[in-house]
Amino acid sequence: MKRKSFAILGLGIFGSTMAKTLSEYGYDVIGIDMDSINVDRVSEFATQAVQADFTDIDQLRAIGVQDVDVAVIATGSKLEASVMAVLHLKELGVPFIMAKAKNKVYMQILLKVGADRVVRPEKEMGERVAKSLMSQNIIDMVDIDEDYSMMELSAPKDWIGKKLVDLDARSRYGVNVLGVRETENSRLNFGITADYIIREEDTLLVIVENNKFEELEYQGKI
Repeated sequence: MKRKSFAILGLGIFGSTMAKTLSEYGYDVIGIDMDSINVDRVSEFATQAVQADFTDIDQLRAIGVQDVDVAVIATGSKLEASVMAVLHLKELGVPFIMAKAKNKVYMQILLKVGADRVVRPEKEMGERVAKSLMSQNIIDMVDIDEDYSMMELSAPKDWIGKKLVDLDARSRYGVNVLGVRETENSRLNFGITADYIIREEDTLLVIVENNKFEELEYQGKI
């Protein structure tokens, strides 16, 4: 099966980090930016790094952006440039377009002109960090959607010494336990059974129902 290929339009911190991460996982990545310094920074790991104006459709076509599976517009501060990039990518037939936006208004506009997904990384990371700080148990978390999140969770005090089957975490807490890391450096074990007894040093990988989890956390029950 052919692996996805990516074009990253804009190679600031967000774009260059995406390009580097995708490249490290073996994906083909085209990095595009007007600034030669940014282009040079990703040239050592990207499949192709090009100094070009991504608001010019002819330049995008010459680079071969029409052949990628996913394009990411990684600059969120200049709305006009992002809108033009979305329109050009749509015309070139790129199957999936993701754009970065600096605020909610930009997000709505980019979605309206054809972006498949719009992210606000500073806002999303801020919310993620704030939620982790509010809880004594949350180590890390990723929002799946408005209703559910995936978390790495230190074993709650009241869970220690109990079997998963006796906790009935799904109905009582809105928590589905997917796996456990038994020590800090051990691999996640996804083969745990209902008879698994939770230990103090365990880290749990869980999917949680946000509203129910937050209510129980506020009450100090988790």
